Amino acid sequence: MKVYEFKGFPNPARIRIALAEKRLFDAVEFVHVDVPGGEHRQPAFLAKNPSGAVPVLELDDGTLISECSAITEYLDHADGDPVLTGRDARERAVIHMTQRKIEAGLLDAVAAFFHHATDGLGPAIETYQNRDWGLRQRDVAVATMRRMDGMLAHRAYLAADRFTVADITAMAGFAFADFVSLAIPDDCARLSAWRARVSARPSAAVAA
Repeated sequence: MKVYEFKGFPNPARIRIALAEKRLFDAVEFVHVDVPGGEHRQPAFLAKNPSGAVPVLELDDGTLISECSAITEYLDHADGDPVLTGRDARERAVIHMTQRKIEAGLLDAVAAFFHHATDGLGPAIETYQNRDWGLRQRDVAVATMRRMDGMLAHRAYLAADRFTVADITAMAGFAFADFVSLAIPDDCARLSAWRARVSARPSAAVAA
């Protein structure tokens, strides 16, 4: 398998963590895509993902899978334990729901703040910016952090009693938040403790 990525970016980090958790990291060839240089907008890459976004998983038979949720779903079903996306219908639904709320409310919101309310990746890449929208999304991210703190009131992880894809998405979201100097609120002690715990996992080291 090949993974087209830009190492250190949040979404590629999600796939790196999932691969490490599934013990599949060494089964993948990582292919660098120069996103700051605009390579993701060139015809060769757009032929792999018309959305122009990394990461993209290419299987040995040539099948191309983009979108982190879809890639993680494939990896989770291609191999056994640990299960990241749910063991039964109810658990899969709860994990998917939680993952999506974190993706939209934290990761995507921080990305909107970065791309719209800061210099982002520079004028050659950031061809449209709406600062008011970016600042509003920063507030959404902080509000989501407080909701996540509440999720941890009765369990050690965000969507289940064990580490799942929801935690992976949150890890990437907080790495991005660090980059834009957006801290976990001081009143979110449970969330801070969760972050310290997941950051100590061996898989966290492969994402940076």
